[in-house]
Amino acid sequence: MKLKPKYLIPAVAAFALLLISCATLLVPKEVVLPLTKLQATLDRKFPFKQRYFEVFDITAANPRLALQAETGRIVATIDAALAPSFMSESWRGTFTLSGMLTIDPVRRAVLMADPRLERIAIDGVEQGADRPIAKVGRLFAERMIKDMPLYTFSPDEFSYAGMRFNPVKIVTRSDALVVTFEPAR
Repeated sequence: MKLKPKYLIPAVAAFALLLISCATLLVPKEVVLPLTKLQATLDRKFPFKQRYFEVFDITAANPRLALQAETGRIVATIDAALAPSFMSESWRGTFTLSGMLTIDPVRRAVLMADPRLERIAIDGVEQGADRPIAKVGRLFAERMIKDMPLYTFSPDEFSYAGMRFNPVKIVTRSDALVVTFEPAR
């Protein structure tokens, strides 16, 4: 059956309206990222070794993640060994760092941004005497954690049924991140 030209334009317009109405029926979708998956990603990036101020060699290992639902931040407690170049011994302790969660749509990744040194505990160093080490810890937090991908989405997670979706929200639970995607307009 062949459509007459006078019916072709209305038929195409009706089909286009049908497609548009179907697109508006697409509801936001959620992707749940369990803490265990985020932890596994971070584990692959350690151990991490770097020299700071040409004085301190830091070896960081054994990161442990926690999610703070009330603040929307992710917290990493990391074992550290600091070896000052002027000493034969190294100090051992932990850095506790936190970051805000953000999504980089270009990299399709959940990132830690706004790094902050929450706590530093070095064995054998008294509270208050650790200020120079805290400076190194803040620099460590900025270099190591800032913009670190915790999860990279597959291209499929940014599309569904031929439509492109954009991430619009991250909800932090104690056991997972929930990323909400909405159809691109």
